[in-house]
Amino acid sequence: MEKKSESNGHAVSERPIRIDEADGKSGRKKTTNKFMLFFKRNLLVILTVSGVLVGVGLGMAVRNLNLTRAQMTYFAFPGEMLLRMLKMIILPLVVCSLISGAASLDTRSLGKLGGIAVSYFLVTTLIASAIGVALAFIIKPGVGAGALNTNDLGLGPVTASKETTDSFLDLARNLFPSNLVAAAFRSYATDYKIISTGNTTHGNVTYQRIPVGTDTDGMNILGLVLFAMVFGVALRKLGPEGEELIRFFNSFNEATMVLVSWIMWYVPIGIMFLVGSKIVEMDDVVLLVTSLGKYIFASILGHAIHGGIVLPLIYFGLTRKNPFSFLSGLITPFTTAFATCSSSATLPSMIKCIEENNGVDKRISRFILPIGATVNMDGAALFQCIAAVFIAQLNNVELNAGQIFTILVTATASSVGAAGIPAGGIITIAIILEAIGLPTNDLSLMLAVDWIVDRTTTVVNVEGDALGAGILHFINERESRKDVPELGEVRVEAVPNSRSEEETSPLVSHHSVPIPAAGGAKPGSTESAL
Repeated sequence: MEKKSESNGHAVSERPIRIDEADGKSGRKKTTNKFMLFFKRNLLVILTVSGVLVGVGLGMAVRNLNLTRAQMTYFAFPGEMLLRMLKMIILPLVVCSLISGAASLDTRSLGKLGGIAVSYFLVTTLIASAIGVALAFIIKPGVGAGALNTNDLGLGPVTASKETTDSFLDLARNLFPSNLVAAAFRSYATDYKIISTGNTTHGNVTYQRIPVGTDTDGMNILGLVLFAMVFGVALRKLGPEGEELIRFFNSFNEATMVLVSWIMWYVPIGIMFLVGSKIVEMDDVVLLVTSLGKYIFASILGHAIHGGIVLPLIYFGLTRKNPFSFLSGLITPFTTAFATCSSSATLPSMIKCIEENNGVDKRISRFILPIGATVNMDGAALFQCIAAVFIAQLNNVELNAGQIFTILVTATASSVGAAGIPAGGIITIAIILEAIGLPTNDLSLMLAVDWIVDRTTTVVNVEGDALGAGILHFINERESRKDVPELGEVRVEAVPNSRSEEETSPLVSHHSVPIPAAGGAKPGSTESAL
């Protein structure tokens, strides 16, 4: 132990630093650094989740102030700005990402991945529909609810008079828009008008209901998706002539993703006011939840089963990887989906997070995610089946096997054309009800609680898209490894006594080959067979 003399002449011992104390300080410093690194890396996730929680508390507090309709609109303004920014970015993101994604994949890979994607979307949506029908018959949410009075709930009627045939024909028409520019803000929809067709023998006038094509507000996302895919394939076929345009769309896409990264920092604020304003707007949340509690419970339970068990099992079965570690990097998109109730609005953050956090190939994510946000609606198909059976039970209608099969097929097919916007699935329920001959006047009940059910619906829709992208990424990587030729024997021709002769390997053999000076190389140079 060292000693040192102080000014008073006394010798004072100096305590040595113990090794375990130094290790403890080093350990605490490492823990602090790890915590700070984790906090910095997940700051956006923490802020987004906090935005939801604060929004719930804020909404419950503001409800007591009894705001007027105008004041509610002002209160919801920050959330409205978030939705407007996210919707603003959808058009360039979908078009540019699909064009660059389709152009970057060769035709053989594009066809194979496209076939796998369609099969995955179809199978998962059918499974979701089956779960919805099964839960509706097990829980029976509509049994005993016949006395439910929509007037007590303050609900108005919802009319939906479109024929089922016209709904599917409109889906096909929207796939091929007549005006590509108009498709950015309008879509085709069938309306009807009554015309006189003549007089009967008794002098009565006969009328006929004629379908008439009209344009409705809203982006025709199906037509844009199909055009962008075909256009990307066409650019790929052009070869060198199309490279300039492919580079343009790639640059456009990257610039769009930069805008997305900026918008993401506003998401926590917007989500807080979106959730809060929705709670403030509801007249009597308790009455709705108690009256339609079994329907809400059946829908949320179905989403939990499909999103928490079925989809992860499919992912694990195809990739042999942990699905929950994959999904843990997507908390921000899931929170955005929960708050906005829009698959399309979640698309920008989903593409950003799935590439940065999960390492999914850009060619895969930017090809499959825009398609999935349009056509893959597992959660919507599930709750639409529950809603159809619920309304049948509400009206004391016994569904036969043919009607149940019709519900499954119609829900799976019509969910493809459902708009990726809040309450977009209500019209789809009307199509299902028309297909099985049930009245649509009870749709107002679905619309009343749609703001609750639609949140878990959108989360499941987005989860299905994300896991689909992960599966395609795994399959694409596996196919790429198969295409790489196996390592064969490498022959290195060298002059004897060179240094490379000493570095022997089972795969390397050396041969003395005299190289003539006329060949342009100096004697003694090394030439590889590769």
